[in-house]
Amino acid sequence: MGLFVTFFALPVVWLLLATTKSDGQILRGNPFSVGTLGGVARAWHHLYAFQDGVILTWLKNSALYSFGALVLTLVTAIPAGYALALCQFIGRRLLLTVTLLVMLMPAAALVLPLYLEINAVHLDGTIWSVILPFSFFPFGVYLTYIYFSSNVPADLLAAARIDGCSEWQVFRLVAMPLAKPVIALVGFFNFVGNWNNFFLPFVMLPDSSDYPAQVGLNNLLTSSSVFNTSSGVSNHIMRPELALATLVTIVPVLVVFLFSQRALVSGMLAGATKE
Repeated sequence: MGLFVTFFALPVVWLLLATTKSDGQILRGNPFSVGTLGGVARAWHHLYAFQDGVILTWLKNSALYSFGALVLTLVTAIPAGYALALCQFIGRRLLLTVTLLVMLMPAAALVLPLYLEINAVHLDGTIWSVILPFSFFPFGVYLTYIYFSSNVPADLLAAARIDGCSEWQVFRLVAMPLAKPVIALVGFFNFVGNWNNFFLPFVMLPDSSDYPAQVGLNNLLTSSSVFNTSSGVSNHIMRPELALATLVTIVPVLVVFLFSQRALVSGMLAGATKE
């Protein structure tokens, strides 16, 4: 286990230290030597100067796409999982089977049909061409289904109905407060998946000013003479700037994880024990 952790931890340590050094120091110096804070400031200055601060635009786009899709996901996935778990209706088993099959399909396999569908309704190149596919999250429906099936007693909901609650009131006033852990879990998985998604926005968005951060990183790579010698572009995007850009795109996910880890643990352990 120690060797396994070391294997994956060393690249992260190198990435952190690379932002403090110059490109020459990265190539010829000790890989794990420490540079200066001035190196970080210099790398940020060069990164921010690239296309007039487009890195901030990419981060803003990532936040817009990820949080916009997150809202739609929670509005659709949580009620869908609740209905599949605790409601009886025609086609319920078939719908659950289809949800499982779609959940097992690779996301990349759906990009082309999604693009054709988005293009047919003339939404390609808009923010909705990214937000709507991002909000399709069958894994969230399945997680919610498992949670409500194993952690919310049907008798509790029946008691609420006997007390005069409508189906909407049962869901909103009884089921939803009990489902906070799984809501946090679904929200976190959806946010991280959307933030790190590269292929779908790359296909859907033709304008680089609309790119999210992950597609923007690819744009940085192709614009750097370090990795693309045929680009003919002269700029200051070297290894320290690329390392810093990578860290900047990781920070939002790390912040979300730190502030939601208690709810995440509760959601993952829900139903694990019986008393």
